[in-house]
Amino acid sequence: MRSAELERVTRETQIQGSLELDGQGVYDISTGVRFFDHMLELFTKHGGFDLKLKAQGDLDVDQHHTVEDVGIALGQLFSKALGDRIGINRAGYFVMTMDETLAVVALDLSKRPALVYSDKITVRKVGDLQVELLEDFFGGFVTHAGANLHAKVLYGRSSHHKVEAIFKCFARALRYACSTDERLKEQLPSTKGLL
Repeated sequence: MRSAELERVTRETQIQGSLELDGQGVYDISTGVRFFDHMLELFTKHGGFDLKLKAQGDLDVDQHHTVEDVGIALGQLFSKALGDRIGINRAGYFVMTMDETLAVVALDLSKRPALVYSDKITVRKVGDLQVELLEDFFGGFVTHAGANLHAKVLYGRSSHHKVEAIFKCFARALRYACSTDERLKEQLPSTKGLL
């Protein structure tokens, strides 16, 4: 079973989580930011992961600590569940339409963190989520998952659709990158012999 559990406690946030990579898309998520919960729920469903995540943060101050720390915790869960990464596909990409919006995500579980992010969103909030924090969420994820991630909205009108398209792309690209290849199940996906 490729799974992980964690508890991350700081002076700003308390997060408990568990992840099953080869799941059924089952989720139990609560961060105190409902639109963010919705994005993590559809990420879980489209990724085919099972995710339980409870976060309590200092939302009376700002959403920043909660959103970024959830990204950090999610990255740690994936890194732990992937273990030595032998046999995984390692890289994945997906292009997703969400009505009038088109987004693309490409990622590599190379253990070399990098993020290139562009969502073309000009509003401050979508639902109750401060959307400028999404880059911090993905930054926390890539640093702690050991991934490089390129996420971009190519075009679209609705800010809701732009965010949703990115999360669905992220899920499906990550699903492929985490999945295993029977032919390569004993191999590390690198010519260097090390990730």
